[in-house]
Amino acid sequence: MNCKVYRSSSDELWARQSNGGGGVSHESEHDLALMVNDFLENGNSCGADSRYSSDSDSSLSDLLQLADKISYFKLVMDQYENDLLSVVNSLALSINERDLHAASSGPCKASCIRFSLVKLLRMSGYDAGLCTSRWQGSDKVPGGDHEYIDVIRYNDTGVTERVIVDIDFRSQFEIARAVDSYDRILNSLPVIYVGSFTKLKQFLQVMVEAARSSLKQNSMPLPPWRSLAYLQAKWQSPHQRKFDSSEHNSSTTAPVDHKKCAGHLKRLHSLLLSEIEVERALKPYNRDRRVKAERRRYASFN
Repeated sequence: MNCKVYRSSSDELWARQSNGGGGVSHESEHDLALMVNDFLENGNSCGADSRYSSDSDSSLSDLLQLADKISYFKLVMDQYENDLLSVVNSLALSINERDLHAASSGPCKASCIRFSLVKLLRMSGYDAGLCTSRWQGSDKVPGGDHEYIDVIRYNDTGVTERVIVDIDFRSQFEIARAVDSYDRILNSLPVIYVGSFTKLKQFLQVMVEAARSSLKQNSMPLPPWRSLAYLQAKWQSPHQRKFDSSEHNSSTTAPVDHKKCAGHLKRLHSLLLSEIEVERALKPYNRDRRVKAERRRYASFN
């Protein structure tokens, strides 16, 4: 099953432009639309003639190696992250459509789901907040914004660490005309990412290489909105942190239609339930792999 919380608008715009349509981005600003057009006219040699393709033998080998790295990163979690992931998944599954109406009065872009999750995490004793990051564009990287959740992790010495919680993780890596093995790697990513930015960067590096390999098979270059710099900007840029939906877009007074967000929630639930079933079926196998992964990590420090 290949469900998504919501599709990345820049790739949707790219695909529509490549097919001769006039797609409009709901997430990106005018600068990104101009960059897409410039990329298609000057940076994409194949343009509208590109077609969805299957893997070549050499590229398949490269992508399989990257898939192994994804599996390794998923297994290597400390106890805090593992416990928090279980709590987040459980709380996300407990959110219903009624919660969305109480959570947000602003434009419905899954913010209400995030605010509902922040509320439940805070009620469970976690210092959670909804973060909105924004960054300026440059010649190579388009500007933009991104919403995610963070949880402040405290240790015995008083040092804190931000743990990233992103309920829409997979859609950040969708690309146009992906080869089969890339889609398999995409669907092997955690439905909800929970972990440090350091670990997140490892996932980003692998997915950028996987995207480059997939696109290369269609003679397509990596678009700037799938570059490592752009992806890192989503979680590393300056951000505002909020706890209450009343702080979020408080100038909006018109009634909000939550039908779209309700659809996001249903797809998120479907993805999580599928992931849980797969993890349950692979539990004995993953236990052995986790031991080997821990040994591998230990060996790397010695």
